[in-house]
Amino acid sequence: MSKIVEIKSVFAGYNDEVILKDVSLDIFDDDFIGIIGPNGGGKTTLLNVILGLIKPFKGAVHFCDDLKTVRNNKIGYLPQQNKIDKKFPITVRDVVLSGLIYNSGFFIRHSKADKIIVDEILHRLGIFNLKKLPIGELSGGQMQKVLLARAIVSSPRLLILDEPNTFVDNQFEGELYEILNELNKEMAIVIVTHDVGTIASYVKTIACVNRELHYHKSNKISEEQLALYNCPIKLISHGDVPHTVLKKHKH
Repeated sequence: MSKIVEIKSVFAGYNDEVILKDVSLDIFDDDFIGIIGPNGGGKTTLLNVILGLIKPFKGAVHFCDDLKTVRNNKIGYLPQQNKIDKKFPITVRDVVLSGLIYNSGFFIRHSKADKIIVDEILHRLGIFNLKKLPIGELSGGQMQKVLLARAIVSSPRLLILDEPNTFVDNQFEGELYEILNELNKEMAIVIVTHDVGTIASYVKTIACVNRELHYHKSNKISEEQLALYNCPIKLISHGDVPHTVLKKHKH
């Protein structure tokens, strides 16, 4: 097990506002980390720090030798779907090919080998039959599979996902986590989500982010621990029938 990312005493935010305070986290090559926390607590800010999209005010992010930035294809990124313009005139296959853009230089000219790689990924995710469709014709689940294909087409060492189950149905959500479980055999995964109950079946560890970061070295987390971490997240119990677990209360 090798360390691939080291986040050390990072303070980060936007303009003069500090969102993350003294955050530290190590990511290893077989990790599957679920990041949870309230809206505005800094989850996406943490991803942006790892991706190099924002620079910390203080502290540092260190990468292993061949994992410098997302631009060398060693970090795959699946953004929130609401940030994607589905009106843009591009096909499924071209979206996935764009994940190889940094291998192709400024002037994009994809080789036959690139297209074979893309077709293999599309087959793997069960969307090869969609490859010629414009993205505007895709359902929410189909679009997420396309964006996931784009994120992994270059065989990254680290895959980062920002709330990938937003705007999709329950069937896709189950498929997504099964896919990620298989991908974790090949790469480290960091996923931001609000669904603590579901991810507990798949992730290996959990990080609670609410300005500060508390790392829980297990996928089992209690309501008491969440309160201790100052992480106000609602727990959902899962099983044959998923349900919300409520505290004792007066009717």
